[in-house]
Parts: sequence; structure tokens; C-alpha cells
Amino acid sequence: MIEINNQLLDTLAQQASASPRKRKNHNFHPEAGDPIQRMLNALNPGTYVQPHRHISPLKREVFILLRGRIAVLEFDDRGAITGHTILDARTGNLGVEITNGAWHTLVVLEENSIVYEIKDGPYFPVDDKNFAPWAPSENAPGNQCEQYLNHLLLQLPL
Repeated sequence: MIEINNQLLDTLAQQASASPRKRKNHNFHPEAGDPIQRMLNALNPGTYVQPHRHISPLKREVFILLRGRIAVLEFDDRGAITGHTILDARTGNLGVEITNGAWHTLVVLEENSIVYEIKDGPYFPVDDKNFAPWAPSENAPGNQCEQYLNHLLLQLPL
């Protein structure tokens, strides 16, 4: 039995806070080839998840909020937001399933936010994600990622 408890969440949140990427994941699946990828993702404001989609093959992706507050966005092929939800236990919005093949990202709104993520496997880093060409890459120079996150936040009714 795998337990998800406050001790695990606290440890993961501490690791995310200490990480230069402002996030940390904890895998429950035993190997990358597992047909169902299951993990915790601890994230902090300012972490940048480049918009991406899973198309080769199509994969479902589910986020269930355990702590904090996170915006989940979907986009069209030009980068326009086509849908969003704010995951927040205080409002009763606890989870979301991403449309197969949809461009999407997460924007973290509260420190030490944690989601349980479920995604079809297997995981092969070479083709797991198809990154959006209209958004900066995670390693873009200067403050492009920060500017893009701010651009997204300005479009959301927070």
C-alpha cells in the first residue's frame, strides 16, 4: 500500500522550495514503462511549465489538487487560451482532466501547492511532450518565462 500523508506532502513541499525550478515530483510508478504514470507534483509560484501536449501517442492527464491553488489552462494551436480552471479546495474545484491532445500548462498561484498527477504511460522523455512553439522554452534567456507567466495571469479572472 502506498500512503499519501501530510509527512510526505511536507517533505515534498520543502524539496520544491529548495529547488531552483521551484518544483519537485515524487513518482509512485515503479518504472518509466509503467502504463499508468502516477506522481505527486509540488509546485511554487514562478515555476514555469512550458505549454505542451501529449500526442505521440495521445495521453490522458489528470491533476487532483491536494494543497494550494493552481490555474490549469488549455490553448488552441496559436496559443490563445481556450479554457481554464482554478484548482482550489476552498472553492470546491479539486481536479481536472486535460482533453486528449490539448495544449496545456499549470500556473501556480500559492506556495507549496501539490497535485496528484495521473497520466497514461509509458514515459519516454524523447516524445512524451510536444512543446508549444509559441511559448518560451524553460531555459529561455532573460526573463521570458516570467513575462509569459505574467501575460497568462493577466488573462485570468483571479
